[in-house]
Amino acid sequence: MGGSESIPTEELDKPWSTFDWGQKEALKRHLESFTPSNPDVTNIKILVAGQIGAGKSSFINSVLSVFQGEIGNEALADASQSAASHSFTKRLRAYRIRSAHADLPFEICDIKGLEPENISECQIDDIVNSIYGHVKEGYKFKEKSLTDGEHYNQNPSLSDQAFCLVYIIDTSTIQLAAEDKIITEKLRLIRQKISDKGIPQVIVMSKVDEASLLVKNDLKMVYRSKKIKERMELCSAKVGVPVSHIFPVKNYHNEIDTNDDVDVLILKAFDQIVRSADARLRRGASNI
Repeated sequence: MGGSESIPTEELDKPWSTFDWGQKEALKRHLESFTPSNPDVTNIKILVAGQIGAGKSSFINSVLSVFQGEIGNEALADASQSAASHSFTKRLRAYRIRSAHADLPFEICDIKGLEPENISECQIDDIVNSIYGHVKEGYKFKEKSLTDGEHYNQNPSLSDQAFCLVYIIDTSTIQLAAEDKIITEKLRLIRQKISDKGIPQVIVMSKVDEASLLVKNDLKMVYRSKKIKERMELCSAKVGVPVSHIFPVKNYHNEIDTNDDVDVLILKAFDQIVRSADARLRRGASNI
């Protein structure tokens, strides 16, 4: 009778988490001047895992792009339709982070993407062994666990070991399909296997712009989006990583230039990854 129902809005009245959009240069300077806490380690190694199609290789490229100030594509990512069903990354590959002036003491390791229909115990073992430094760069992931051979490192040094595991999870699809439930269950299993060694885990939630029209129109609304907040809380509950270690990002995909708002979200996530890894490094080997 003359009245109208109000349409629920995705935008919250105030940010659900404070975020300084002007901290890009400060974060970048901190990371460019960073020195590992252990003098025996020249590069802090970080392992990146995630479901196929979630943006794992794209996140690595985005980190490289932020520091180089231009869009890069060093970690090859598959943009074809088949990318959602098969992993483009077949071998363990390490990427050294470089700024415009010098190499930085960070190395990001890319591994084969998790395929829901093909996840086996050996794939989980490969991830765990990669963290502990037993898998050498160039190893081609297979259907059985690596236990010996030319790519098996029996006695890894500190520099061979990873000190943080980063999960890349697609914000736009988490828990909306049966495949995503399989992935989050496997990530929780991996978490259980490495948590007793104190290996920190950070979640990067990619594709926030595809998950929210509000954020697609204005990336700075990511911390005022009810949908993004709910997806991050859901992710925390399913995988077991606290929300304080979950970071929403938009990866570079089809852009030709970098953008400050995209950069600062990526830098904030990477800064926490580095801090977590270095804190674990202070305690010694990751496999003891």
